[in-house]
Amino acid sequence: MKPLEIFKALSNETRLQILEWLKEPEKHFTSQEMSNFQDVGVCVTQFHEKLNITQSTASQHLSILHRAGLVTTKRHGKWTYYKRNEEAFHQLKEIIEHEI
Repeated sequence: MKPLEIFKALSNETRLQILEWLKEPEKHFTSQEMSNFQDVGVCVTQFHEKLNITQSTASQHLSILHRAGLVTTKRHGKWTYYKRNEEAFHQLKEIIEHEI
């Protein structure tokens, strides 16, 4: 885990919003959108529509979060689905409490 990369990823309001939605996706996405969440996650299309940004911009934000280890991905066909990596948040908490 690279703290600097994580803090850079967290320094953007859109990415923070994405992480907040992924914390409790069932509250932030419709039941139809969420029918597969428990198995695979939230699709990039759902973020781009909810954020009102292009799909490529949403993908860039999600890619940064993924490289930082804050989200995990799962591919199904041509779609990529995202979930929060709760273990990474636990590790980040430990770093903040003990190293910073």
